[in-house]
Amino acid sequence: MSNMNQFSYTTYPQKVVFGENTLSELAAEVRAAGYARILLVTSGSEHGYAEKLMPLLSACQVRVFDQAVMHVPIEYVEQAVKAVNQHKADCVIAIGGGSAIGMGKALALKTGVPIIAIPVTYAGSEMTQIYGLTEANIKTTGKSPAVLPGLVIYDPKLSLQLPLELTVVSGINAIAHAVEGLYAHDRSPITESFAIQGIVALMEAIPLIERAITDGTCDTQAYIDARSKALYGAWMCGAVLGSTSMGLHHKLCHVLGGSFNLPHAQLHTVMLPHAIAYNQSAATAQLQKLNATLGVTDIAQAMYEFSSRHGACVALKDLGMQEKDLDYACELALQKEYPNPRKIEKGPLRKLLQNAYEGLAPELA
Repeated sequence: MSNMNQFSYTTYPQKVVFGENTLSELAAEVRAAGYARILLVTSGSEHGYAEKLMPLLSACQVRVFDQAVMHVPIEYVEQAVKAVNQHKADCVIAIGGGSAIGMGKALALKTGVPIIAIPVTYAGSEMTQIYGLTEANIKTTGKSPAVLPGLVIYDPKLSLQLPLELTVVSGINAIAHAVEGLYAHDRSPITESFAIQGIVALMEAIPLIERAITDGTCDTQAYIDARSKALYGAWMCGAVLGSTSMGLHHKLCHVLGGSFNLPHAQLHTVMLPHAIAYNQSAATAQLQKLNATLGVTDIAQAMYEFSSRHGACVALKDLGMQEKDLDYACELALQKEYPNPRKIEKGPLRKLLQNAYEGLAPELA
């Protein structure tokens, strides 16, 4: 149903609290919901997220699980499920990037315990019913209302220390959600509006953040405002992913990430220009609207140049992919296809993977 005069759009019950210092509202939200036993999920104690939250949760019994890792391996999920059960947790609070929130969602799926998400990167997972689990080097994804966080707190001050490289690749990861939403078969005028808002916000914010970090002006309000703009963009892009279907780009990222353990956000950054170029002939009208808004002629080439300009990796070989594995990756990507505007064919797909491996500019085909 892709006619813009006739469409379906579903909203889901979710509260979003956005803005500087909104983390301080966590205690009141937890109290209002009646939660008393919290499992706090983070992606590593070195970030200090648990220490930030502990004073706000002093009225609760809190246990920390800091083993959230990339691609949500099932063996880690099983450890975390044990922690939920032993602690008799009535709420999971996930703070961090996509790994932490992905683990929180896996716990919600496996135990039914509600989740609060506090994202500090731009992954966007907190806005979707999509979950991913990796078992025996195969990443599978699914959708369930059970995994959607009931509360999301976006506080830009939590992302002030986010390193530039992670800022860039996480932001482009978010942009990828929105780009695929633009030409998804179940898109709507609402998701199109969110997608363009999100992409523009992130592509404007990232250079401002880079300049502040480079100039050493990270103590200014302008820097906080740029972080806020990026976080808003991530929210919009995540909301698009939550309301539309994933296509070739996400399929490739799930295959390459889950089966070859490549870093998630960097993978999105490498693959996005090539996936756009692959789909361009079948999604010209939707992409032209984005081109016009951004003032570019080819969004695939523009994203490739944007990544390069801001120091992001553009080659699979630089992420640890082995050239000998490209044929297998191609075979995996052809299985259980995601809906995509252009038919996914072996020859062009293998060429796409080769170009991405070598870090070449995207080819229109």
